[in-house]
Amino acid sequence: MLHSQQKLTQIKELQEICEKEEPISLKLNWDNLRTRKVNEKRDFFYEEKGELVGFLGLYLFGTKIEVCGMVHPDYRKRGIFSTLIQEALTLCDRERFSTILLNAPASSLSAKQFLENKYSYRFSEFQMQWKATSISPSSEVVVRKAKKDDLELEVELDVRCFQFSEEESKSLNARVKGEENRFFYMIDYTGQTIGKITVDRANGEAWIYGFAILPEYQGRGIGRKALMNTVLAEHEKGYPVFLEVEATNKNALKLYTDCGFESYSVQDYYEVRR
Repeated sequence: MLHSQQKLTQIKELQEICEKEEPISLKLNWDNLRTRKVNEKRDFFYEEKGELVGFLGLYLFGTKIEVCGMVHPDYRKRGIFSTLIQEALTLCDRERFSTILLNAPASSLSAKQFLENKYSYRFSEFQMQWKATSISPSSEVVVRKAKKDDLELEVELDVRCFQFSEEESKSLNARVKGEENRFFYMIDYTGQTIGKITVDRANGEAWIYGFAILPEYQGRGIGRKALMNTVLAEHEKGYPVFLEVEATNKNALKLYTDCGFESYSVQDYYEVRR
């Protein structure tokens, strides 16, 4: 059973209150929240007098867990977030995840003070939005819907480009392929399938994930053409287009900037060392 609409509304209302307070942009991974089953035990709630005042979610990527949470401004400094995170880390210990990362908006002073005192800073990630430009699609590169027999290459791309293990990739694909908002595409060049890209459409937005090109085909401008074909297709459907990239990934950052993406928010990531 999925979370009730009432529960999702409570999370959204709390998010809006927290974002208005600083202001910030919380990365709550709504594509995951909407399709999450209650028995997955990935979400933690803190209520007072029937009101949701604290929330924390766990988001699984292979054997890596990302953690994001929030507490109502009127209820901070009462140990609520510490309680939520301890519950979450107890579950993480039980399930033996290889890496636990907590993320928070870089501009959030309250989050920074809490995280810097307890955890190790790892990296920052830019959230970027495409600004419409006069770029034409390329006929050299074809972006098509993924088929069942593309799975082997999808796994290979995860292993070679994202350093997943084969088992992690297969587990991730089995979990996300059934999500109704996600659309999986393969990238063909000169008759060969050489890459993949995923689009998540929700709340009137299109987010690009899992963009990968086989290493032997990188550096030829193929990825740029595939990305622009995808962006233009989503733009024509009426969606604003977004993506995320690590600040240290200079090559990807330059590609996205050159293609018309602009950063509008930064998320900091801290590692939990157990």
